[in-house]
Amino acid sequence: MARHHQPRKGSVAFSPRKRAARETPRVKSWPQVDEPGLLALAGYKAGMTHVMMVDNQKNSPTEGMEVSTPVTILEVPPLTVMAVRTYEKTSRGLKTLGEVLATETKDDLRRKLTPPADDYDQEAAIEKIRSNMEYVADVRVIVHTNPRLASVPKKKPEVFECGLGGRTPEEKFEYALEILGKDVRASEIFSEGAFVDAIAVTKGKGFQGPVKRWGIRIQYGKAARSSKGRHIGSLGPWTPSRTMWTVPQAGQMGYHRRTEYNKQILKIGDASEADLVNPDGGFVRYGLVRNDYVMIKGSVPGPTKRLVVLRKAIRAAGKQEEAPQINYISTASKQGV
Repeated sequence: MARHHQPRKGSVAFSPRKRAARETPRVKSWPQVDEPGLLALAGYKAGMTHVMMVDNQKNSPTEGMEVSTPVTILEVPPLTVMAVRTYEKTSRGLKTLGEVLATETKDDLRRKLTPPADDYDQEAAIEKIRSNMEYVADVRVIVHTNPRLASVPKKKPEVFECGLGGRTPEEKFEYALEILGKDVRASEIFSEGAFVDAIAVTKGKGFQGPVKRWGIRIQYGKAARSSKGRHIGSLGPWTPSRTMWTVPQAGQMGYHRRTEYNKQILKIGDASEADLVNPDGGFVRYGLVRNDYVMIKGSVPGPTKRLVVLRKAIRAAGKQEEAPQINYISTASKQGV
């Protein structure tokens, strides 16, 4: 009988599979949007449930029918804009040209950063950037979260950079000054039915062997007498005389920064509508949603309480941005599921 052979199932596209540098994900690219506004939102993963909705996807086998769909609930307290940052284009990429800081900051931000000095001149910083606007290639804002408003056990806010929509750097800069120091809610950034990219750090699974990490088959016969056969058959050829990076080996599994493209927003609710999604007794290992929330179709990376950044879809060409009709939202407790 012929032996069964199979290639490894793990993709080397995600190598090296090492731990993420930090839990707050860094967004490396932004879509081009003509309308002024923030291009991302951050929220905390509360949990999952399911809804009954009318399928409105064209050419779908269940188009027009009521279907059961798993959804993820993210609690999204308002983002606070704490600074405006401008960039100039150099031969080595974008380089910071100048910054404008908000004069009034929240007390929780002192847990993370030192606030501006009392003698900080905001108007001088603005005029300096305006006088060098011909060198400005891009404008972004620095925002921080407000975890105290959510049901996560933390008070220290996360700080990250957020891109802006706009046709020109001048338009982006003027809009950034309007929202500097203010809170921006989810309904001001996204609309129901829009497609977003979910960026987060996945669940950490620690140090794992090649069978679980790469999906290789377990050895049999004589090859299985050592280490119960949970190893590869060969580390590689004689030439080149080194172990290639493509060879499946044991190591860190999980806790990687990942991006899932084109996740649809089914519903955006405020604090007054939180009871529509709160299960009996609250979400497992999270609690009750007490603030604005976003309902995402399907799953998103990361465990409960993990910060998830929702960016406007960068590959949404041809996507139908129309919110489906939701007839029922399950609030049954998912304990033990």
